[in-house]
Amino acid sequence: MKKQVVSVSILQNAKVMAALYFVISLPFTLLMTIPALMGQGQGAGFSIVMLVLMPLLYTLIGFVFTLVGAWVYNQIAARIGGFEFTTAEVANDR
Repeated sequence: MKKQVVSVSILQNAKVMAALYFVISLPFTLLMTIPALMGQGQGAGFSIVMLVLMPLLYTLIGFVFTLVGAWVYNQIAARIGGFEFTTAEVANDR
C-alpha cells in the first residue's frame, strides 16, 4: 500500500534533529579536545572556547536548517505531493 507524507511538524522535527546534532557533536568535540589541550601558546585558549561552543553551534545550526527544511518540504508537498513510500504488513514472530 502506498502512502504519502503530506506534512511534517516543523518545530517538533527541528527539536528532534537539534538533539541528534548535539549528541552527534559530542564525540567529535571530545576527540578534538586532546590536541587542543596539548597545544601551547596563544591559540590554546581560543581552541578551548571553540570546543565548548562547537556542540552549541552545531545544535543551533541543525535546528535552524531542519526548521527551514521542514517548512520548505511542507510548501512543496502541498503543491506536488509528499514523499511516497510503500508499507507492508509483517508477521510478529518474536
